[in-house]
Amino acid sequence: VQLQASGGGLVQSGGSLRLSCAASEFTLYDDTIGWFRQAPGTEREGVSCISITDGSTFYTDSVKGRFFITKDNAKNTVYLQMNSLKPEDTAVYYCATGHVGSSRYPGGVCAEPSEYPYWGRGTQVTVSS
Repeated sequence: VQLQASGGGLVQSGGSLRLSCAASEFTLYDDTIGWFRQAPGTEREGVSCISITDGSTFYTDSVKGRFFITKDNAKNTVYLQMNSLKPEDTAVYYCATGHVGSSRYPGGVCAEPSEYPYWGRGTQVTVSS
């Protein structure tokens, strides 16, 4: 599975961006698409996940109510709508896919990078204050 993330850019604090993750295919086995971010000098952090099969979602606490993840199965694409952006959201954002299972989302398992064997190139998001 190949993934391509896009949509990053420079935005002022309080602004919005929509990231896209286009997959070469959606498969029933690799049932989860996750968004991650990594700022310089930090570990990669899970931001949000969505189940391709049942639409279940997960958000890390720092983005709840501001970020929204959706999917378009017809286009093999997952979107991350990011609103009310803050300077601390600045990072390279990556999408990934893997076999996680939506029943494991409440425990935050889908936010663990180790769950994902397939990764796309990142897209830079910079939020200015």
